[in-house]
Amino acid sequence: MSKYMFTAHYSSGSWARLVRNYDDRTIALRSLIESLGGTLEALYWAAHSLAAHAIAELPDSISAKAVVTTTVETGAFTSVEAQELLSEEQLHDTLLLSRSAAEFYQAPGKSAIEAAY
Repeated sequence: MSKYMFTAHYSSGSWARLVRNYDDRTIALRSLIESLGGTLEALYWAAHSLAAHAIAELPDSISAKAVVTTTVETGAFTSVEAQELLSEEQLHDTLLLSRSAAEFYQAPGKSAIEAAY
């Protein structure tokens, strides 16, 4: 399972509906994520914006994209984004892999600069 952070910016109309008739959004989000084989770890609300932040485990990026697509389709949000999160161990593995792959990539313009010298 991969871990994802979702950031959802509620529309002003959605906030107006929540003010008038509050319902626990954790329940709705947990239901969606569990339907995709995942688990919701936490849902937080930004103190100074119209955003909500959720941390969830999902089987894969397709499931994460389904969360984004399903929520955006409602029209309740101005934007919804997903970021896959890496553990410290996964970051370490990424850096090791990057070292071994570095010899196969040239930065733009590097060959022209080297040819000039």
